[in-house]
Amino acid sequence: MFGMDTGVTNGSLQFMAQHSQLNLTPSDEGLVTSAITLGAAFGAVVGGKLADHYGRKRVLSYAAIVFILCILGCVFAKNAPIMITFRFLLGLAVGAESVISPVYLSELSTPRIRGRLVNQHELMITSGQLLSYIVNAVLGVTFATLASIWRYMFAFGLIPAIIFLIGIRLVPESPRWLVMKQRDDQALHILQHIRGKQNNIEEELQSIKGTLASNSKVNKASFRDLKKPWILRLVLIGIGVGVMQQIIGINIMMYYGTTILSNAGFGHSAALIANIGNGITSVVATLVSLRLMTIVNRRKMLITGICGTLLTMLTISILSSTISNTAIFPYLMIGLMIIFLAFFQGGISPIVWVLLSEIFPQDIRGLAMGIATFFLWLANFLVGYVFPILLAGIGLGNTFIVFTLLNALALTFAVKFVPETRGKSLEELQAGFKTKD
Repeated sequence: MFGMDTGVTNGSLQFMAQHSQLNLTPSDEGLVTSAITLGAAFGAVVGGKLADHYGRKRVLSYAAIVFILCILGCVFAKNAPIMITFRFLLGLAVGAESVISPVYLSELSTPRIRGRLVNQHELMITSGQLLSYIVNAVLGVTFATLASIWRYMFAFGLIPAIIFLIGIRLVPESPRWLVMKQRDDQALHILQHIRGKQNNIEEELQSIKGTLASNSKVNKASFRDLKKPWILRLVLIGIGVGVMQQIIGINIMMYYGTTILSNAGFGHSAALIANIGNGITSVVATLVSLRLMTIVNRRKMLITGICGTLLTMLTISILSSTISNTAIFPYLMIGLMIIFLAFFQGGISPIVWVLLSEIFPQDIRGLAMGIATFFLWLANFLVGYVFPILLAGIGLGNTFIVFTLLNALALTFAVKFVPETRGKSLEELQAGFKTKD
């Protein structure tokens, strides 16, 4: 759902721009694309609080219903304001899901597999985006003359939403959340079910209870808790990590890949097909990161990834300003986009989501994750909104120069502030962060 609904505009947007009923300006194109991320910023904050109060599973069920209703609203939208409104409302569900799913997965996992398990969330996002690219390419090439073909591209997102609504009923609630609500018997039963017959289940339950007891003063998880210096520091790091992920420029590739390739010299149909390569690269790189996550430190993967995206952006900037009118430029562009995505999806994006699911104290994890993800999605919105405006105003080469500078800023932040978390339990991480206060 997350991947398909954020990736669907990559390919459908140019059909929407040609649809006279919508009459999109460059600013409208930015809003149609990024309104979902603005909604996600607010959905992240609200979703985190709701998940702390009502449980991870229940709120994810509600999010699935919102997905279905808002996708239908987008499919039948008659004009740009209606489309933008439903994209914003759809973003509320995307934001809630983006907060709750990594937290839920981290709370069910063990330290040994936590990075890999949470990273599967990222794998599904990139798989959803790839699927949307394939669907858009098939429909766009086959029905290129159909003015409303973009409606069918959006409608395809109903399939994963319905599957999710059914599937979420089959999974257990988070045992850590159940302990927070003094439902220890249910938590123990779920741990026994998902861990199998192991001797340390009681120890794990007692560890969770001990962490909650030692942090009992923050049980209510309110914004007043941010007055604690060590918690405030972690929240600020979380905000920085989320913003850093977005200003690198991943979503100009994921949302506007077809537009970039068209500007580079590909025809629209060729750009739709070539863009599938971006989706395949994202999925393959995410699969590779599942393996790397267990053997390479988080900081090393993150910093290496940013160095790769920085150099790639710089190369795109130089080539866009020097050889953009040559026949080889479109092919160099697709190659560089693939390299960029390999570094980002293989080393940056999965690490960010894992870090955000790991660094916050248990009792305020939902709230803190919501705050950090709010700023992540806000940065996502700003990037998605301004890109078509920059592209129309200063051109392809200068736009990529802007993002090269932002990559340099992201690298500086990662080197200076990002902590190492691999191989430690959530309780050990919390104790370690607290002792630094």
